[in-house]
Amino acid sequence: MDRTDANRADVDVDDLLKVILVLAIAWLLLEIVDTVLDLTFALVDAIPRLIVVVIVVLIALRLADRI
Repeated sequence: MDRTDANRADVDVDDLLKVILVLAIAWLLLEIVDTVLDLTFALVDAIPRLIVVVIVVLIALRLADRI
């Protein structure tokens, strides 16, 4: 099992930088997905309130003979 031409710890700096770059990109993508999901759920949570506002505006317009 001992190979004389390569050591397990013998890794190029470029290869390590590539691994770190891939990990950093994955981290950023996860942060972006998390932010998008948070915004989506915030909008979904706000839908009932928006429906109530629309209903109130429609009733107010109806009572004011604007519809």
